[in-house]
Amino acid sequence: MTSALREEICRVGASLFARGYVHATAGNISVRTDSGFLITPTDACLGGLDPARLAQVNREGVQTGGDRASKTLALHRRIYAADPEARCVIHTHSTHLVALTLAGVGNADDIVPPITPYFVMKVGHVPLIPYHRPGDPAMGDEVARRIEHMRTVGSPIRAVMMERLGPNVWHSDPAQASAVLEELEETARLWLMTRPTPLTAAQIDELRSDFGAKW
Repeated sequence: MTSALREEICRVGASLFARGYVHATAGNISVRTDSGFLITPTDACLGGLDPARLAQVNREGVQTGGDRASKTLALHRRIYAADPEARCVIHTHSTHLVALTLAGVGNADDIVPPITPYFVMKVGHVPLIPYHRPGDPAMGDEVARRIEHMRTVGSPIRAVMMERLGPNVWHSDPAQASAVLEELEETARLWLMTRPTPLTAAQIDELRSDFGAKW
């Protein structure tokens, strides 16, 4: 199982790199395992990951194998602790999402409005996390608070946007998390290009009743 997860992390990383969702050594991917976590190494290019060199970390956050773990490990662990259903976390510096925070989002609770049905169904609410330096423990505290708050109000989230840094998304496996990331980045691109009218309340209600959207 661990071998398959290692291969899947590398496959998703290469796919994201090839399509421009990550560049240089920006971005990281982690997966929760039965014994702890696998995470991409610090300063690794997601386009050329080696399955054998992925960092292996135990449940307490102590590295037990592979190259040195990404410095975002602490943030990933806070996400896993706040959302027990999360099995994979992906962080990128996706161009249009970062550009959106530089231009200024309209609403800190929703960085983009509900402009397409698949954004509502596959991504949902995405709050903005104010800027903190990379690796700042306060970032993890804020992300965990947002996850817990949205769950208590009945709108669980699977993504946050860190101002000037990029999104963190999570799901049940790398492929699902990657799909959330791609839908989110595409929605940001559409919003920056066109500023369309959002879906109406009635249209969103239809997505809730017909497809179980959590918006």
